[in-house]
Amino acid sequence: MRGKMQTRTKNNGNWKGYGLDLSGPRVMGIVNVTPDSFSDGGKYNTLEQAVKHAQSLEKEGVDIIDVGGESSRPGAEPVPEHEEMQRVIPVIQEIRKYSHIPISIDTCKANVADNALEIGANWINDISGLRLDPNMVYVAAKWNCPVVVMHMKGTPKTMQENPCYENVIKEITDYFEERISVLHQHDIKKIILDPGIGFGKRLNDNLKILKELDKFKKAGYPLLIGASRKSFIGEITGRNIDRRVAGSITSVIWAILKGVNIVRVHDAVETVDAIKVINNISQVD
Repeated sequence: MRGKMQTRTKNNGNWKGYGLDLSGPRVMGIVNVTPDSFSDGGKYNTLEQAVKHAQSLEKEGVDIIDVGGESSRPGAEPVPEHEEMQRVIPVIQEIRKYSHIPISIDTCKANVADNALEIGANWINDISGLRLDPNMVYVAAKWNCPVVVMHMKGTPKTMQENPCYENVIKEITDYFEERISVLHQHDIKKIILDPGIGFGKRLNDNLKILKELDKFKKAGYPLLIGASRKSFIGEITGRNIDRRVAGSITSVIWAILKGVNIVRVHDAVETVDAIKVINNISQVD
C-alpha cells in the first residue's frame, strides 16, 4: 500500500545478524580509494595509503569501515568494473590480514560486491538501493549480508541537475517501501535505510530529511546517515570542505538524538568523542 511503510519487529534496537550491536550509535569510517571523491579524493588512492588510513580509523574507534572505489560526488563519471575491483579488493585483503573489524563495500556493481564479500567484507553499501545492477539482489541474497539501501534521485552524474520534490519525505518513504518489498521477495531481511543526504537533494530537502528522521524509523530498520562535510553544510556556514568539522559533528549529534543508528563520517576522532559525550550524558542517573 503506497504511503504506508512496511514494519518489522525490532529487538529493542539490537538487530540480530548485522554484525554490530546497534542498540547505541555506531560510527562508519570512510576509506575512499579514489582520485576524485569530493572530500578526500586522491588522499588514499594507493594501497599503502588506504590501508594506513583504515588502521588509523580503527584505532580512532570506528565500528565499521566503508571501502569504496568509485566517487559518488555530484557530476562523477562511472568507473569501469575492472578498475573499481583493482582499487578495493587489495585494500580489503590487507585489512583482513590484521583486523576483524566489519567492512562495508561501497559499490553499485554486483561483481565488485561479490568479490569483496568473498575475501572478507561484511556489508553491501549500495547508493542505488540495489537498483543499478540487477544482479546485486542475488549477490546480497547469496551472502545473506546486511545491505545499506540509499535513496538517490538520478545518478551521481545527474543527481544535482535541478532535483525537485513535491514532498521529499513522502517520496523517500515510498521509495523505501518499494525497495523493502523487492528485497523481501529475495529473502533479504538485513536492511539498513539511508535517505541519501546530498544525493539529488537541495538545501531545504537535506534539512527537511534531518528534521524528520524519525519518520524513516517507522519502517523498523536501522537508519544510516551520511552528512559528513556535505555541501549543505557549506551552504549554511560558508566553509570549505576541510573546515566543515563543526557542521558535520552538529549533524551527527542531531541525527543520533533523532534515533539514527549509524553515522558515516570522515572526521572519526571528533565523531567518536562526540558520541562518548552523548552516551555519558544519557547514562547519568
